[in-house]
Amino acid sequence: MPASPSTARAINDRLALRLLQQEGPLTAGQLKQLTGLSRPTVADLVERLTEAALIEVVGEAGEQRRGPNARLYGIVADRARLAALDVRTDGVAVVVADLVGRVLAEASVPIGGETGTGPVVEQAVALVERVAKEAEASGAPPHAGVRGWGSLHTVGIGAPGLIDPATGELRDSSGLPAWHRRLAAALQDRFPEAHVSIDNEANLAALAEQRDGAARDRDTFVLLWLSYGTGAAVVLDGALRRGASGGTGEIGFLPVPGTTGLPSATDCDGGFHSLAGSAAITELARRHGVNVTTTGEEPPAAALVRAAVEATAGERTPSGPGRFLDELADRLAVGVASVVAILDPGCVVLGGEVGQAGGQELAARVEERVRRMSPLVTEVRPGALGGGAVLRGALLTARDRAQDDLFAPAER
Repeated sequence: MPASPSTARAINDRLALRLLQQEGPLTAGQLKQLTGLSRPTVADLVERLTEAALIEVVGEAGEQRRGPNARLYGIVADRARLAALDVRTDGVAVVVADLVGRVLAEASVPIGGETGTGPVVEQAVALVERVAKEAEASGAPPHAGVRGWGSLHTVGIGAPGLIDPATGELRDSSGLPAWHRRLAAALQDRFPEAHVSIDNEANLAALAEQRDGAARDRDTFVLLWLSYGTGAAVVLDGALRRGASGGTGEIGFLPVPGTTGLPSATDCDGGFHSLAGSAAITELARRHGVNVTTTGEEPPAAALVRAAVEATAGERTPSGPGRFLDELADRLAVGVASVVAILDPGCVVLGGEVGQAGGQELAARVEERVRRMSPLVTEVRPGALGGGAVLRGALLTARDRAQDDLFAPAER
């Protein structure tokens, strides 16, 4: 059954908007070529989207071309303001961006361990307000129809822990501060017109690595998150898998050899976290004589791994740093091989600050060990985005949500 005229228009409009998002500004002729639509159809959709304040003329294509056919059309970036948060145990980072993802302002604050839940939530909300104000002051004047700084359109939050698939809320899991669970609701109260959502940090990091990082050519892969803690995200056939209880990827609870006990339902000590968390890697480095002054801007383990990689460059006989990397690769390979045996993803990305710090040197050592442990061919890659992947993933999800909402008028 052929589509109705209104449905066909909606499909064409959405296609054009997605192309403008992916490719940047385009002329009507380029839209015609990329969509395969006729010239009159493209002219009609350009007129509709312009009248809806979804696209605008942003320039001309080349000095030799003049007139209507040379106009470059782009998405109205200032149609909405987006916020993304990376929530850690000891701090919060915030960015505010426009509709195409251009960062307008950003900031972060440390969170003291003795600060009460209420004050911490207020501190985090105040940070979002301040960054949103700075974005409004530094960016272009809002386009017609854009709400002021006090009404962000979409807020995406990345945090450690389990997300309840029924409610979309962060579950009360062991070891996480209570303010993590209250932050989303507090932001929703402060920005009542905004879409506020929260997701697991490893899931958002995987999205970012697939869109902009190490997994751009993969529709099936596993991201092993290596930061202060450990986690994993599973992407199969292009879809993020969450599991029945939202716990797919909670690899920190994986029982593994080499620990002093077994994890419990409320504590991952004794699981893979005890081998590959930042504290465990730091202790392993100390035993091998690897020391470095840390700045506090990243997990100490990342600085130690980076120093060891630099110290082992070109060495033939393993030194202390080399033995440290070998033993760390042994530990990581246990977790990777377990994932590979169940999922056979073909590719594992070592993400987070530690994965990025280890680079290809650590990834190659892990891959070589997994090759000996498993008959399933698996490529191990270092993450490209490091700890910034969570904030990037939160911003990408916020942008997708905002575009789905704002582009909807073109479908009606």
